[in-house]
Amino acid sequence: MKVRDTIHFVLAGSLLALAFAARLTAQQRVGAGTPDTAAAAQAVAPKPKLADLGWLAGRWQGTWGPRLAQQTWTTPKAGVMLGTFQLAEGDKTIVLELFTLVEDPDGVTLYLRHFTPSLTPWEKQGPTALSLESADAKSIVFVNRVDGEPKQDVITRIDMDTYVSRSEIVPEKGDPQVTEITYHRVFDGPPPKRHGSRTNAAH
Repeated sequence: MKVRDTIHFVLAGSLLALAFAARLTAQQRVGAGTPDTAAAAQAVAPKPKLADLGWLAGRWQGTWGPRLAQQTWTTPKAGVMLGTFQLAEGDKTIVLELFTLVEDPDGVTLYLRHFTPSLTPWEKQGPTALSLESADAKSIVFVNRVDGEPKQDVITRIDMDTYVSRSEIVPEKGDPQVTEITYHRVFDGPPPKRHGSRTNAAH
């Protein structure tokens, strides 16, 4: 499998590029055990907000076979989080990536585009867009509604400083392909002590 064909595995989001959101449900007494109860709770469940993804801000690092993946994210500002990504093997940069998380009245969308080191875009048709399909305290699911490259990105948060990115490509021809990368937060100094969490930071 060519690196160019599989590079979409690595997201924001490499990703991308993903994220943490909390979904709350209101407890209402609309007849215990009846369908109305579930429907009412679903109706009042708020959409995940960009602010819920703010824990991504900072620097992250992971490995993909012999390749080193590095990400940076800004804090949410004016409805946008900006991310950058570099994939390198040895002293060679394979690809750069620019991605954004954008919030609008319809929800949160992940936009991503790959570049050569000289900033020539790989995707001639423009950036790829994935919609935030679902989110809870442990996982986030982004879905591509246009094509299958990538078709889906799932981010599973392990602890405050670790998450697993799982990407699925469904090409027009051939079998679906899946990859997983574990990212660790990179600290400029000693990692902070976190009670009740497993901090496994990269340096």
